[in-house]
Amino acid sequence: MKKTVRSPGSATIINAIATGFGSAFGIGLDIKCEAKSISNGIECANDVGADTKLMDLCVQKVFDHYDINQDDFGISLKTKSTLPMASGLSSSSASSNAIVKVTSEIIAEEFDLNQLTDLEVVNMAIDASLDAGVTITGSFDDATASYFGGVVVTDNKNRKFIINENMDEHDILIYMPNFHSKSGDSDVERMKVLAPLVETAFDFASKKDYFKAINLNGLIYASTLGFNSSIAIDALQAGALASGLSGTGSAFFAVVDVDSTGDVQDVWSKYEGRVIETVVDNDGCCLL
Repeated sequence: MKKTVRSPGSATIINAIATGFGSAFGIGLDIKCEAKSISNGIECANDVGADTKLMDLCVQKVFDHYDINQDDFGISLKTKSTLPMASGLSSSSASSNAIVKVTSEIIAEEFDLNQLTDLEVVNMAIDASLDAGVTITGSFDDATASYFGGVVVTDNKNRKFIINENMDEHDILIYMPNFHSKSGDSDVERMKVLAPLVETAFDFASKKDYFKAINLNGLIYASTLGFNSSIAIDALQAGALASGLSGTGSAFFAVVDVDSTGDVQDVWSKYEGRVIETVVDNDGCCLL
């Protein structure tokens, strides 16, 4: 039996590290997970040469949920990605969502069992990410933006939605510098010092003023984490509707329209790195 699931990444509206409340939206870059049943064991691979610890944990959590012994049944899976790794664009959430969902789909059909619900998939993927140490807050905002698509505003501590809706269609430009950062290496206490400012940005997101939230959040976290906030400011000056840092970096993104796309690309060309063109994703995680 073979199945394939794709799950998009997301871009940050509010980084939840400072306050425990976050917001994100789905983007068109994604991870596809191709999986097939085998006689026994768990075989994981990816196209970027990354460690497979998180992949293995995701599969094992689904096996444990269904009380499947890998000596008696197995899964072989491989992920293919258009989503930059370790860049703040929710690659871990997208990968975890895709792996948990495709494993559940195969096991449920193979053994005539109930599939995991959407939130069961998300929570299992988050638990695996926490166990693997690839997230600080659990990233309920990133995980749900990836899984459901559209825009989410969330209480990460309690894994609850405040807002979950489609986002207006926009083109998205992503600036990728020639280096990566790791969320596990971020100075959490330094970020929490700015919680009152982040709360102001979150208030914008809660009122669905997402562009103001993106701009303010990006300036706060870029300055706190030592990134060049001029990248976002230059995009805004060039006509972007909004621009900010995604996650804990290293990627910046800009929400653009047809009139500003070229100008933002031009102004970002002075920075070392590359610019990726994509769109808002309202589809989320799905079988292909």
